[in-house]
Amino acid sequence: MAIARPVRALALAAALVWCFFIWQLLSPSGTAMTKDKYLSFERDPNLDPTGEPEGKLVRASENYAPGATNSARINATLLALVRNEELEGMLQAMRDLERTWNHKFNYPWTFFNDVPFSEEFKKRTRAVTKAEVRYELIPKEHWEMPSWINQDLYQESVKILEEKKIQYADKISYHQMCRWNSGMFYKHPALANTQYYWRVEPNVHFFCDVDYDVFRYMHDNNKTYGFTINLYDAPASITTLWPETEKFLAEHPEYVHENSAMSWLTDKTRRPDHTKDANGYSTCHFWSNFEIGDMNFWRSKAYEDYFNHLDRAGGFFYERWGDAPVHSIALGLFEDSSKIHWFRDIGYQHIPFFNCPNSPKCKGCVTGRFTDGEAWLNREDCRPNWFKYVGMG
Repeated sequence: MAIARPVRALALAAALVWCFFIWQLLSPSGTAMTKDKYLSFERDPNLDPTGEPEGKLVRASENYAPGATNSARINATLLALVRNEELEGMLQAMRDLERTWNHKFNYPWTFFNDVPFSEEFKKRTRAVTKAEVRYELIPKEHWEMPSWINQDLYQESVKILEEKKIQYADKISYHQMCRWNSGMFYKHPALANTQYYWRVEPNVHFFCDVDYDVFRYMHDNNKTYGFTINLYDAPASITTLWPETEKFLAEHPEYVHENSAMSWLTDKTRRPDHTKDANGYSTCHFWSNFEIGDMNFWRSKAYEDYFNHLDRAGGFFYERWGDAPVHSIALGLFEDSSKIHWFRDIGYQHIPFFNCPNSPKCKGCVTGRFTDGEAWLNREDCRPNWFKYVGMG
């Protein structure tokens, strides 16, 4: 029996659609699309109700008032590396953090700059907080390019990085900032008697009320480092960072902790292209524009030896080694991974990424949204690997 022409046309169309679907699945571009879709739509644990962390929590009291005689504050500070021209962005970040947390605890603010702060900067930042405010100048020997960096090689390296479209490759101040944040900030005399810090950058946002002393939480629960966002880095900016790390580990295998996060650092299943291009490093890192840390870790012999090894290798200038991967690799290797804490209850944004928990204490962000940028940015989230290998503690 003959098949009607409309039916034959419909069957042909269906066959063509099916062939196109199979081609999408089997072609290289189709594979990439499938991977990106998978990476973009994993369930974010921030969608689940979020409360305060387990463990001992210390609440606000009259002993946290400014100038309290029997202060409950421990030796900790809010810390910012900021320029005079970033004043408006710094004020915005300060207002957010004062509103959500520090007006209850009044921890001091310590500002660092490689040039003196203006009177306007001092006046306007003091007006935002009741807490003590300190303004510090970075010593030149902590900021300037080290004497062992070859200027000709540096200039050639910048050209190569620019060809690879590495952001800020030509900005010497960016390289200096990464080096200072990696291994110099905790050596400043103003921090000599300070153990804990909370790093705050201009233009960041805080969304959730936090009703416990975060620094006391770190101290009382034996935590070394706290983060909110966990990302992949650009492999072309850190090509030799992991090979240099392996050289260091060959000389100092004793520094690797028995409960390290080595699997998180070297995972090659989730983003195999990154691990390959970074010569064995997954490029996963804690996004260090937010970090709450114990400076005793940075002051340890293991970290000091590691930083000095990297510093002499020159990658802060010949490549664009950032403090985020440097800090993250060191923490992932030398620290007990159970001492690294995800502050899931602290709502935070540094453009274009968020940490937005499901909590009645939060307002101004979308629960579980990782980015408000292009959809492909969702694949930059490395938290699933951290949760897989370490957990959500």
